[in-house]
Amino acid sequence: MSSIFTKILNKEIPSEIVYEDEEIFVIKDINPKAKIHLLIIPKKEIPTINDLQKEDKELLANMFFVAKKLAKDLNVEEWYQLHFNVWAKWWQEVMHIHLHFTSDL
Repeated sequence: MSSIFTKILNKEIPSEIVYEDEEIFVIKDINPKAKIHLLIIPKKEIPTINDLQKEDKELLANMFFVAKKLAKDLNVEEWYQLHFNVWAKWWQEVMHIHLHFTSDL
């Protein structure tokens, strides 16, 4: 079964994709916790960080390089936060890894 993120990527659910390349796409969080709150999402469905495989190392690194690019493009290089949630019973609402990018600048 596809995650909500895959459905967004496949245009089954409307959302504004603010960045996209071959492996990754970025959307605005629908429940933002900061002035800027983006989700950096791999196109490959991986439920949690605990499900990563060795072959996913480059994909994970690319997520951080996308974050760096976003920080520069949004002129928030001086202050932004990145985090993953890995607690299905509380924090991780969508079982498809995604890197939160937040900034209040």
